Amino acid sequence: MKKILSLFIIAGFTALIACGPSAEEKAAAEKARQDSINAVMAQMAADSMNAAQAAMEKARQDSMTMVMHADSIANAKKPAVKPKPKTKQQKKIEDAKKVTGGRGH
Repeated sequence: MKKILSLFIIAGFTALIACGPSAEEKAAAEKARQDSINAVMAQMAADSMNAAQAAMEKARQDSMTMVMHADSIANAKKPAVKPKPKTKQQKKIEDAKKVTGGRGH
């Protein structure tokens, strides 16, 4: 009885070991795992590039807003420039141009 029982146990272990994955199945599983890792890494790289581009665009927009704001403040602080009063000779020249239509006669 012990011999038959030991034969069944040995046959069971042999069947159990034989039912495991083959080398091809192991290689295919490893390749699928590596492909999955590569896909995740590529997606992470693309996401980080998109985030970097978005950050650069936001920084550019913020910079333009600051420049426009600074320009508007600078323009608001400038005093109005009054034209210089014209001399009598300049007034005579302008009057002559109006009368002659700029022909100089």
